[in-house]
Amino acid sequence: MPRRPTTLALATATAATAALVTGALGGTAAGAATAGPITGLAGTCVDVAGADPANGTAVQLYDCNGTAAQTWTVDGSRIQALGKCLDVTAASTANGAKIQLYDCNGTAAQQWTAANGTLVNTGSGKCLDATGQSSANGTRLQIWSCTGAANQAWTLPGGTTPPTSPPTTPPAGGLDPTVAPGGNFDLSIWQLQLPVGSPGAPTTIPSSQLRGPDGYTNPAYFFTDKTDGSMTFWAPEKGVTTPNSNYARSELREMNRDGSAADWRLAGAHRMSATLRVPGVTKNVCVGQVHLGTGGPSTKPLLELYYRPNGDIYLGTENSPDGGQTLHLVGNVPLGVRWSYVIAISGGNRIDLTVNGSTTSYPIPSSFNQYGMYFKAGSYNQSSSDSTTNGAKVKFYALTVSHG
Repeated sequence: MPRRPTTLALATATAATAALVTGALGGTAAGAATAGPITGLAGTCVDVAGADPANGTAVQLYDCNGTAAQTWTVDGSRIQALGKCLDVTAASTANGAKIQLYDCNGTAAQQWTAANGTLVNTGSGKCLDATGQSSANGTRLQIWSCTGAANQAWTLPGGTTPPTSPPTTPPAGGLDPTVAPGGNFDLSIWQLQLPVGSPGAPTTIPSSQLRGPDGYTNPAYFFTDKTDGSMTFWAPEKGVTTPNSNYARSELREMNRDGSAADWRLAGAHRMSATLRVPGVTKNVCVGQVHLGTGGPSTKPLLELYYRPNGDIYLGTENSPDGGQTLHLVGNVPLGVRWSYVIAISGGNRIDLTVNGSTTSYPIPSSFNQYGMYFKAGSYNQSSSDSTTNGAKVKFYALTVSHG
């Protein structure tokens, strides 16, 4: 099983959380147990498959949903869920030995020590590991020689508050999880940019290839989630970027139906609506934009909508086409929980932003009037490093655009 060392980074760790994952397991006071999710690669959660408490049930990665199958009690060297212990199958010490749920018995196969962001099994001296460096739902956990890679980095209970309700139920009418994103969404007015290609020239996929149930899909960066049908975008911290950005993105750019680039003027009514959730983000991700098109040399956005690991949602409004962004806190939604936004341009001089039904308005400086505009949506990761496994995953359940 090949291993590629990467920079160790805990996707949702705060300074307090980092302290919990270094040294003895347990709460902030000696002997105190802590309960909550254990998060790993790309912000996914350690999960008991099928919420089945039977001995031998697989332990896997899965999108965080706040259920009992993802609520772990850390007490001393023991980690429990559903009344059973996190256990190495057959007390094996071999690389690749699978992790399961089993009756607590006090053996070394069920004892774990936190060290430098990893969880080390006492019986084997090896690290809790996400098989294949994958963050996909259902990825089985195992033990493996400690490498310092991101698929061996874990955040223990005590960090971000877990979701309080399962976010994976499809919306009314449902989404078909068996088709490409173009089978569930109207992608005839979008072009896709991916975090791959040549330096300064990311790969783009035209709308003609995106549309329809058999349209373009990419298993790493742009795909339909097989569990809930969401259109899923993944942007790593290391990837190909545009010449004017240091950040990689898997993001849609608005187009006209004839294949030309959208370039509408502020006058009139323009609206982009979305329902989405963010199951994993390292620092900050932009999930929606109004960007400047033709009319001058500026490559700035008019606005960007950001989501952070602690659930805070910020609107960034550009002060002028020359730059300078002002941030506005517009809401908070726990990591992994579904939410909605509407970005509307009204009367040519006002931004109306609605987050989960609450609307706030912001003036548009007249200096932007000379520019054309277009919408963008997806995962525009706002952090960079040498890691190809840390980044931002964004799932869309609805995405529509209208002009009038």
